[in-house]
Amino acid sequence: MTIWIKGGKVVDPQKGTVQKKDVLVSRGRIERVCRPGDLGEPGRSWKRVDATGKLVVPGLIDMHVHLREPGHEYKETIETGGKAGVAGGFTAVACMPNTHPVNDSRSVTEFILQRARETCPLRVYPIAAITEGQKGEALTEFGDLRTAGAVGVSDDGRCVADSEVMRRALEYAQYHGLTVISHCEDRALSRGGAMHEGTVSSRIGLPGIPSACEEIMVYREICLAKWTGCPVHIAHVSTAGSVALIRRAKEEGAPVTAETAPHYFTLDHNAVVGYRTEAKMYPPLRAPEDVQAVRQGIKDDVIDAIASDHAPHSPLEKDVEFEQAAFGIIGLETALPLTLALVEKGIISLVEAVRKLSMNPARLLGVEGGSLNPGVAADLTVVNPDVAYTLSAEDFLSKSQNSPFIGRPLKGRAELTMVGGRIVWRRRTSHPGR
Repeated sequence: MTIWIKGGKVVDPQKGTVQKKDVLVSRGRIERVCRPGDLGEPGRSWKRVDATGKLVVPGLIDMHVHLREPGHEYKETIETGGKAGVAGGFTAVACMPNTHPVNDSRSVTEFILQRARETCPLRVYPIAAITEGQKGEALTEFGDLRTAGAVGVSDDGRCVADSEVMRRALEYAQYHGLTVISHCEDRALSRGGAMHEGTVSSRIGLPGIPSACEEIMVYREICLAKWTGCPVHIAHVSTAGSVALIRRAKEEGAPVTAETAPHYFTLDHNAVVGYRTEAKMYPPLRAPEDVQAVRQGIKDDVIDAIASDHAPHSPLEKDVEFEQAAFGIIGLETALPLTLALVEKGIISLVEAVRKLSMNPARLLGVEGGSLNPGVAADLTVVNPDVAYTLSAEDFLSKSQNSPFIGRPLKGRAELTMVGGRIVWRRRTSHPGR
């Protein structure tokens, strides 16, 4: 099928341009991107998509999600996570290994990819565990996992505490072409904590998690990257100190990259007041000065990518006392509007927002995407940047609804998502794949 997307503003993160252009898709690939009128008389069989007043961007890539399958399908499945993803404008996601069983073997990686082929409307890239069972001791078989289809390794949810194990992980991962994604947490400092350690935790009487808990391990990863010359990617940056460390490391030429999540540049620890478990996440929401530092880090390219850290939980884990509640929020369906809010506030440009949601994640993971060049796979998203709405629980296609943004006014959302030239989501139908 040939699809003609007409009248939209094409945001090209590679060229750094926003221009009104038409996009022609044929046989699953981008055939032409040209000025309106240059296509001439359209073919009778062409399917037309009117993108007037909307943005046409490379398909968004979320490099940090938790799909919960295998093992915790009551929270999310690869299918429901995929539906939430395309509704949020994502054409690909990288899923973390803390499933049950842990994705630390070829068989689990192959299972995830098979389930994705069978049920999921977007591309799924497995991130395998760094260590067996995520215990921080013996390394997994990186070569075997790469052959099976893993694109990176991480013990996300846990930190690899042993520095020698992490050193070897960086070296072996570089040899096998795998991205190392580090969860930075000194467990001795975070143990027993429920939220950010600061004025709010003191006022409401909850045990705190200090910023140093993250920053100590960020510094270690930087030291290891410098020493070995092997790249490391820092996950979910949340503190001003971490931003400063990564900034200096980049200035010194260290092979370090970083991501943050929308909640860390949108909310601060005051969101927890009232013991709101929907605002409990790890790393925790930090102080207002940390929020400002994360925003500045995004603006200055200290932070390379924006990822949702989509972490679905059921009411069984969230509708309990705050200290007993699980860490984590869903984010696939709110990442785009929350990032567009940075554009609205003049913190980053539209091109830079799209770059951090598409081109940069593709580059960091070593996968295709982030481009609308002729010949590439037609993974793209049509975005209405001006639509204003108030988010409700019923809006989510995720199996879970643990979001602090329910009831919050948002602006901008995906109207159409295309994967491999196939329209897998259109907003007017409210159902992906139809």
